[in-house]
Amino acid sequence: MTQTIVVKIGTSTLTRSTSGNLALSTIAALVEILANLRQQGNRVVLVSSGAVGVGCARLGLTERPRNIALKQAVAAVGQGRLMRVYDDLFTSLQQPIAQVLLTRGDLVQRNGYVNACNTFQQLLRLGVIPIVNENDTVAVDELKFGDNDTLSALVASLVEADWLFVLTDIDRLYSADPRSNPDAEPIVLVQSMAQLTEFQVKIGDSRSGWGTGGMVTKIEAARIATASGVRTVIADGRFPGNIEKILQGESIGTQFEPQPRPVNARKHWIANVLLPAGKLYLDAGAVTAIARGGKSLLAAGIVRVEGEFQAADSVQICDAEGKQIARGLVNYSSLELRQIQGCHSDRIAEILGYNGVETAVHRDNLVIV
Repeated sequence: MTQTIVVKIGTSTLTRSTSGNLALSTIAALVEILANLRQQGNRVVLVSSGAVGVGCARLGLTERPRNIALKQAVAAVGQGRLMRVYDDLFTSLQQPIAQVLLTRGDLVQRNGYVNACNTFQQLLRLGVIPIVNENDTVAVDELKFGDNDTLSALVASLVEADWLFVLTDIDRLYSADPRSNPDAEPIVLVQSMAQLTEFQVKIGDSRSGWGTGGMVTKIEAARIATASGVRTVIADGRFPGNIEKILQGESIGTQFEPQPRPVNARKHWIANVLLPAGKLYLDAGAVTAIARGGKSLLAAGIVRVEGEFQAADSVQICDAEGKQIARGLVNYSSLELRQIQGCHSDRIAEILGYNGVETAVHRDNLVIV
């Protein structure tokens, strides 16, 4: 059976921790596995970190740059070198590849998201393995994914993948960091994200010297991917052969069971791709109407507006205590909502001086989270 498989490999696996140089044996083994999967008829996408790490090694830098401009320059140096290595290895196996560089800005506009989806689908139909990385050379903080774990989950959702493999420097998820806590227990299967609630504080955000992710970002990636119907695996990237073993049914790493694939792709885009620009705090009646009644949000139910945003921006929708219950696209700016919050819809024209829509967030643009 043909499957769509997304594999994410991190800097800590791609490079040697002592020098920052590429771990060529690991990369070669991964390339061979991915080429084999493609030759078996599967659709394969690789999300690869490493551009900044490789650039640092190329330029003789001993630590990852913190200055944005320097980091972007180093990424530009490293990206070409990294793709050269991939191209040489995949070409030796007669496997065509493509470079796809993304920023969140490419996906936050609905037409950009759809265009990216169409490009991936065409590449996969042509038998190409897309190699995806965040476009560190031009990305700015407000348009960054933050890490390639999040990027890989969004790509897996975009291509409607069956599997997302997040390859890292430990063999699976544990109840605590096994490198510092001998009592840490392995977690083999996660059936729902609620299971992990008790572990969130214990897991922390341990990081290698060269990467930008941590176990918390991998769990968030699993949340995004499984919500899109993608089975997600966290496994040891030093043994790429485990990918095939897991696909054949072996219990390796930590698997996250997928939720039913959402029918409405637009709502998934609202919930997981867009960065909220503000928060709306609601009274109890509005919370009930939205969470249980499937209603639109009216200005009358808003008790507080936080942040600065424009109409059509994404916002978090919270109860009075600040717990997020939904996300949505607003019909009014933050300035306008502060004027009409708590007011009935029939007063909007009087307050704002024009006939606006009666909903602050329409239910078609609102996603319960």
